Amino acid sequence: MLAPVLNTPHWYCLGAPRAVDTPPWHLGVGRTLSQNRPSSAETPDHYAYNPADLMIRRGGNLVMIDDYSAGSFDQRDIEQRTDVLTYTSEPRAENLEVTGRIRMRLHAATDEPSTDWLVRLCDVDAQGVSRNIVDGVVRVHGTPGEPAEHEIDLWSTSNVFLAGHRIRVQVASSNFPRWDRNLNTGEPARTAVTMRTARQTIFHDAGRLSHIILPVVPANS
Repeated sequence: MLAPVLNTPHWYCLGAPRAVDTPPWHLGVGRTLSQNRPSSAETPDHYAYNPADLMIRRGGNLVMIDDYSAGSFDQRDIEQRTDVLTYTSEPRAENLEVTGRIRMRLHAATDEPSTDWLVRLCDVDAQGVSRNIVDGVVRVHGTPGEPAEHEIDLWSTSNVFLAGHRIRVQVASSNFPRWDRNLNTGEPARTAVTMRTARQTIFHDAGRLSHIILPVVPANS
């Protein structure tokens, strides 16, 4: 596996001239990730985001203090949290090079006036170790309970998912301290003092296709 590009000027890794966007990888029932379109009957997934119990950042492409090192790290402890959803592909039959800008379209709803949606792309090896590649976040304000589509920029990377590895997408609502926590109330972040737990809903039915787009370099190019 090639490590993701770290601390690189944003323009440097916008995409590879040979990369093409493959058909979207859809979130699906049973926490699957595949290029098959989901059925109209799929039920959504749920989790609760409590701003008093944050997911703590582990790795990533941003250098911070020594306690929060940049790079690719085992995410399995994080993925055991009840406020982190994971969607995983079948093992790869052959190598897959992903080079360029990663984008996610997420259909979701929250029961609070504001929340954050975090998406992280991971590479899961044959032993089940899940390593972070890139991630992104969007802060939203809207009508509580109303589903909406959100586009999330995960920035750019270059990574080969080796044969036998699986592609994984994490969905959560915090990644502290890389991003400041959202208290979910919609109050200004600098002056807010009240926090509430948000009940989050992730949709992945035929009418609300939550999916990630991976720019792939063809093997014969």
